[in-house]
Amino acid sequence: MATLAQQILNGLVLGALIGLIALGYTMVYGIVQLINFAHGEVFMVGAFGAHLITRYVLPEGLPWYAALPVMFLAAVAVSVAVAMAMERLAYRPLRGAHTLAPLITALGVSILLQEVVRVFYPGATAPLAFPRAFPDGSLAIGPVTVLWTGVLALTVAPLLGTAVHVYVERSRLGRAMRATAQDADAARLMGIDTDRVTLATFVIGGVLAGVGAVLYGIHYTQIDTAIGFQNGIFAFTAAVLGGIGSIRGAMLGALCIGLVKSLAGQYAWGGAAYDYVWVFALLILVLMFRPQGFLGRPERVRA
Repeated sequence: MATLAQQILNGLVLGALIGLIALGYTMVYGIVQLINFAHGEVFMVGAFGAHLITRYVLPEGLPWYAALPVMFLAAVAVSVAVAMAMERLAYRPLRGAHTLAPLITALGVSILLQEVVRVFYPGATAPLAFPRAFPDGSLAIGPVTVLWTGVLALTVAPLLGTAVHVYVERSRLGRAMRATAQDADAARLMGIDTDRVTLATFVIGGVLAGVGAVLYGIHYTQIDTAIGFQNGIFAFTAAVLGGIGSIRGAMLGALCIGLVKSLAGQYAWGGAAYDYVWVFALLILVLMFRPQGFLGRPERVRA
């Protein structure tokens, strides 16, 4: 029983981290109907941005409460800059093009960012140790324990997810985002700058990816150029599972992915070597019986 509870807790931590990436996927798709497969790399470059600032700028021995905010700022700055450049240079010129054009471009941008970091960042050809910018140790809850970094992830991720949901629902820009998602042409006729709305969506996704990158790094203690692709696939799966375009659905789907991966790695056939199989088996089952995902709305196609 203790092992089950521990695996559930581990799955919730993983799901919280994946959820921050999944929000970027679901928001971009909701606004411009684009599956941004390069969003995982926005997460990855954020992790390397935090690693860079710690390695070359911050003095050694700096207390964690001083170093951690700087790492968050560095990661967010790098992730947002890459997300903005991606939208402006790679996707905006293809607005209105055939659906496959931006999709293929997204895959190309993903590979490009991986290779740029691998070739030009010192030591990135192998996994790098991530700075320990948070207290070591763990919190005991009955028979289970959770690292303090996991407590941080379980605190920050839901708060950010809730903040994004409230912002999209109640702010002026959020209303513009929802209007653009429903009908971009009508939104333009009403005076909404849809290019600005789209760029703002990429910026928000970049902020969430940057924060998630630091939380991931301090919890799992190492990073490499593949973390964006691996976690991006999980995040995309979570967004589809929860109902792509739904903010709450993305977080719910991410928690499901984290739980399935953790529990399957412990109890299912094949163990941790086959936990990916059970994650995608769940996705297939949901798409078979509820194609719109948990919280998505079925699309109506006019004949």
